[in-house]
Amino acid sequence: MKTINHKSFEEKQSTELAIGTFIIITLLFILYIVSNESSNILIIAWPFVLSAIVLNTIMLFYLTERFIHLPEQRRDIAVKILILFSNIPITFFYYLVMKN
Repeated sequence: MKTINHKSFEEKQSTELAIGTFIIITLLFILYIVSNESSNILIIAWPFVLSAIVLNTIMLFYLTERFIHLPEQRRDIAVKILILFSNIPITFFYYLVMKN
């Protein structure tokens, strides 16, 4: 009888990236609100937001590639992709608040 050993996907950088970008963007958003919507905060925040988008996109492509090539670990990889995607509605909400 064949024993199937399901190893978990040990990659932690995607979760750290998602949590790190969430924390920094949230701190920048709070700083923007507390500073009475100062445009100087936006000057500081936009390069970071742009780099966060690029880094998260690169990580998404990496996780997608791993999802395709590691079928036995798809569940773990899918969870990491969902964690990465969770920043999108939060950032969109911040954008809507700043726009008004």
